[in-house]
Amino acid sequence: MKGKDPRRQNRREKIVSAAALVVLLLIGGMALVGPSGILAWGEQNSRLSDHEQRIAMLQERRDELQNRVDLLDPNNVDPDFASELVRGNLNVAHPDEYVVELEPLD
Repeated sequence: MKGKDPRRQNRREKIVSAAALVVLLLIGGMALVGPSGILAWGEQNSRLSDHEQRIAMLQERRDELQNRVDLLDPNNVDPDFASELVRGNLNVAHPDEYVVELEPLD
């Protein structure tokens, strides 16, 4: 009856243990410095705050545009806003009005 060589079995156990240790260290390293690791949280938080500021700005702009759409409702047009649009787009004025052109501040 032949028995297994204890030195060979001991060497195999060391190789398996070393491989398991390398895998665990790799997983730990990725958890620390990977794309979704602990060190990436700071960058993600700053990007999140930038996105939140942009969303707030876009929501404000959307609200302004929604107000303009509401003022141009076909069933109830705001006369002041309609007059402003016509004068701005067609460059028209009443004969008794004065038009003062200002130079841009560029």
